[in-house]
Amino acid sequence: MTQTGFFTSVDDVTASLAEVGYLASTAVATTVYLADRLGKPLLVEGPAGVGKTELANAVAKVREARLVRLQCYEGIDEARALYEWNHAKQLLRITAGRDEGWEAARTDIFGEEFLLRRPLLTAISGDEPTVLLVDETDKADVEIEGLLLEVLGDFQVTVPELGTITASTRPFVVLTSNATRELSEALRRRCLFLHIDFPDAELERRIVLSRVPELDASLATALIKVIGELRAMELRKAPSVSETIDWARTLLALGADTLDETVVRDSLGVILKHQDDVTKAADRLELDRVLGG
Repeated sequence: MTQTGFFTSVDDVTASLAEVGYLASTAVATTVYLADRLGKPLLVEGPAGVGKTELANAVAKVREARLVRLQCYEGIDEARALYEWNHAKQLLRITAGRDEGWEAARTDIFGEEFLLRRPLLTAISGDEPTVLLVDETDKADVEIEGLLLEVLGDFQVTVPELGTITASTRPFVVLTSNATRELSEALRRRCLFLHIDFPDAELERRIVLSRVPELDASLATALIKVIGELRAMELRKAPSVSETIDWARTLLALGADTLDETVVRDSLGVILKHQDDVTKAADRLELDRVLGG
């Protein structure tokens, strides 16, 4: 059996994710369901802040599964991704048993007690349902892709001193990428692919109201219009969905019941993270036109 068995249908995905606050489009729900049924890793690409990482978190919440996260970065190596030996503890053990022979010491220090399991090995160990999140895969070096191919192919790892460790329960795997580097074709072939873009206005409005239910519906509509206008500008960083939610919470904190020039300009720092973006937005945003359209 290859499926992980988290979901029974596309509708189940949609409903289950909604229960934990993740409103999925049909395309997202369908791909998640297929990844679950086929037991294949899910490669999710899209702009920063559209909910790629949150999708893995939501799947874990749905089935109360253990979430194991491998955060990728430039220079991450096998020891940080897979496993390494606790050299300090091994040294102490050798020192403590200085009267015994090397063979006895070696047999002991390469045992489970001295093994430091990193995310990939942790994810395939244990019997509980697990979601493995390999976050920002594109930031890792190419060598890590080779390691992922090996581990995600058979969901097993060989530790020379201990033998082969095989997953008894296949984890649900989500790899995310912001496409800052092209991933290998081999890794893409191993995965199901899903591109998540910024949600359309209606879906984002529903997301905001589900996360900030105290927000007035008409104010949410106005907020989404402004966010859409800002994303249409060529900014260094367009507002993410999470920043839209932060802005909604900010408006509540300010006690604002409408969006006017003062409120928008004073709170742009919640959704824009560069001064030149703030300046551009302040100069070009035509609030009357946006909210009047």
